[in-house]
Amino acid sequence: MTNLLIWPILLPLLTGILLLFPRKQVRFQRVLSTVSAAALIAVTVFILWTVHGEGIQTLELGGWTPPFGIVLVGDMLAVLLTTTTAVVSLPILLFAMSSIGKEREQFYFYAFYQFLITGVMGAFLTGDIFNLFVFFEVMLISSYILIVHGGTKKQLRESFKYVLVNIISSAFFVIAVAYLYAVTGTLNMAQLSQRIGSLETDAPILTVIAVLFLIVFGLKGALFPLYFWLPASYTAPPSAIAAVFGALLTKVGMYSIFRTYTIIFTHDTGFTHQLLAVLAACTMVIGVIGAVAHQDVKKILVYNVIAAVGFVLFGVSTLTETGMAGAIFYLIHDIIIKGALFLLIGAMVIAAGTSHLKNMGGLIKHHPRLGWMFFTAVMALVGVPPLSGFIGKLLIIQGGAEAGQYVIIAVMMAASLLVLYSMIRIFLYGFYGKIQLEQADQYGSTKGLLLPSAFLIAVSVFIGVGAETIYPLASTAAQTLHDPQIYIDAVLKE
Repeated sequence: MTNLLIWPILLPLLTGILLLFPRKQVRFQRVLSTVSAAALIAVTVFILWTVHGEGIQTLELGGWTPPFGIVLVGDMLAVLLTTTTAVVSLPILLFAMSSIGKEREQFYFYAFYQFLITGVMGAFLTGDIFNLFVFFEVMLISSYILIVHGGTKKQLRESFKYVLVNIISSAFFVIAVAYLYAVTGTLNMAQLSQRIGSLETDAPILTVIAVLFLIVFGLKGALFPLYFWLPASYTAPPSAIAAVFGALLTKVGMYSIFRTYTIIFTHDTGFTHQLLAVLAACTMVIGVIGAVAHQDVKKILVYNVIAAVGFVLFGVSTLTETGMAGAIFYLIHDIIIKGALFLLIGAMVIAAGTSHLKNMGGLIKHHPRLGWMFFTAVMALVGVPPLSGFIGKLLIIQGGAEAGQYVIIAVMMAASLLVLYSMIRIFLYGFYGKIQLEQADQYGSTKGLLLPSAFLIAVSVFIGVGAETIYPLASTAAQTLHDPQIYIDAVLKE
C-alpha cells in the first residue's frame, strides 16, 4: 500500500479549492495553476516509475480492506493514463493563458479546470464501479461549467444538449450499478472479476448489464450510435476548453470500456465483444464520413475524435494481448496528438479570423511554423512511420488478425486513409489556398500559442521514435487486462 496514489487526485483538488478565492488575481491564478500542473507531471511520472519497478500499487482509504472499503488501484494502464493526462494538461493550460481572455480567467476558469482534472484522475485510479461513477460526476459537473464558460449564444445552446445527454447517461449509470450489485453483491472491480469468472454457466442477466454499461460508457465516449451530441458540443467552447474535452473526456469513457470489458464482463464474449467490434467499425465509418463532409476545421477535427474511438475500441474487442497493447498505445498517442491538433486548429482560427476552410487560405505565408507543425501533427495522427500513430495501429491490426476480424481491419485501413484525406485537406486549403491575410496579425496574434503545441508534438514524436521505451509499458498493461488474476491478486491480496 502506498499513499502516492492519492496525490494525482488530491493535488488538482486542493489547487482548485485554493483558486476559488482570489478571483480577480489572474496572475496568481496563472502561477498557481502552472506550478500545480508541473508538480502533477512529476508526481505521475514517479508513480509510473514505481509501478514499473514494483508492480501494481494499491491504497486502501480509511484502512478498510477491499472489497469492503474504497481502494485506489495503480496498475500500469491507470498510471500510464494519469501520466498522459498530466502531460497534456499543462500545455493546454498554457495555451488558455494566451487565448481565453482575462474576463473568462476571472470567472473561475482555472478552478474548474483543476476540478475536471481531479475527476479524470480519480476515474483512472479508482478500484470500484461506484466511485468510478462519483469521479465521472466530478468530471462532468466541471465540464458543465467549462462548456458554458463565457456565455456565448452557441455555448448556451449546445450546453443544454450536452448537460441533458449526460444527466440521462448518469441515470443509466446508477441503474446499471444497482443491477450489478443486486446480481453479484459487490462493486469492487477485482471481486467482480472473481465472482463473474467463477460462474459455471452463462448468466443472461449479466449480459444485459454488460450491454447497459456499454450504453452508458458509449454515450460518454461517443461510440456509434451514441455520438450525436459530441460534434456541436466540442466546437462551441473556446479552443483551450475544446482541447481538454477532445483530449480527455471521451478517453475516460473509452477507459471505462477497457476496464469493464476485459476484467469484468468476459463471461459471454461471443456476444458482448462481437457487438463492441461491430459498433467500433461503425464508429470509424461515421467519424470519417463526418470529417470528409464538413468544411469547418473544428468539426473536421471533432469527427476525427469519433473515428479514433472506433480504432481504440476495436483493439479492446479483439481480446488478444497484442490488440489490447495496440489499443493502449494508440490511446496514449491519441490523447497527446488530439490535444496538439485542437491547439493548432485554435491558433489557425485566431490567425484567420474564421473556422471555415474556404475562407482561411494562404496561412503558410505569414505563419510557416504553424503550418509545418500542423503537417507534422497530421502525419502522426494518421500513423506515418515512425511517428506515434503507426505503432498503435499496427498492433491493433495484428491483434485483429489474430482474432480473425479481417473485415473490420479493412474498414480500419480505409478509415485511416479518409482521416488522412480530411486532415491534409485542411493543410492544403488552409495553408496553401488563395491568400486571405494581408498581414500576420490581421485578425489575431498567435503569440504564445505555438509553444504548447510544439511541446505536445515533441512528446508525440518521442512516443513514436522511442517506441521501445513505451511499448513494454503498454504490453505490461495489456498483460494485466488479458489475465485479470494479476489484478485480482494485487487488489484482494489472496
